[in-house]
Amino acid sequence: RRLPVVMTRDEVKAVLAELSGPHLLAASLMYGGGLRLKETLTLRIKDIDFDQATVTVRSGKGDRDRSTFLPARAAEDLRQHLGKVKVLHERDVAAGAGEAPMPSALSRKYPNAGREWAWQFAFPSSHLTPDDDGTIRRWHVAAATVQKAMKTAVRKSGVPKSATVHALRHSFATHLLMKGVDIRQIQDLLGHSSVETTMVYTHVIRSMRPDLRSPLDEL
Repeated sequence: RRLPVVMTRDEVKAVLAELSGPHLLAASLMYGGGLRLKETLTLRIKDIDFDQATVTVRSGKGDRDRSTFLPARAAEDLRQHLGKVKVLHERDVAAGAGEAPMPSALSRKYPNAGREWAWQFAFPSSHLTPDDDGTIRRWHVAAATVQKAMKTAVRKSGVPKSATVHALRHSFATHLLMKGVDIRQIQDLLGHSSVETTMVYTHVIRSMRPDLRSPLDEL
């Protein structure tokens, strides 16, 4: 099995320094909470708990829910960002638009829920999109825009790795493992169905732990 691309802490810091605004917030959640890109972009307001410092991922890979960290370092910037998102949402509603797309079962049971603040995306698109039935909705930001911003940030940072947005999630898991966090707890945070999937990071840390040395260097 191929090993994932993992950045050191200094490399993550250098890449994040080249990001700003919503792109920085999205990357911070992926590294700070181990979220996948899709999980980050489809995050709803109701699933961000500032008091408990948690983010709840709904219907993640394998259709499972899980909770993970809301990093304290990103919390205040996220609050300010959501304040701007709320102003945008209120403007949409006042104009008779701005419904967030809902899961089909919920849209039938609660037809007006799509206009509620709690159901809006934390990372909304910059434009409104009409559905086939004529309903004007505001979807989440496109994945390609975040991927492009990450690619540019890696290049500007000088980090000599092919680090995509998914490398942030890989780095999250590896850095927790290096700190001695139990691998089954990391499995839960990542939403892996099997600990065998999480075990790949034990192979990565062999090349990153400073206390591991070649026997040749100890002769």
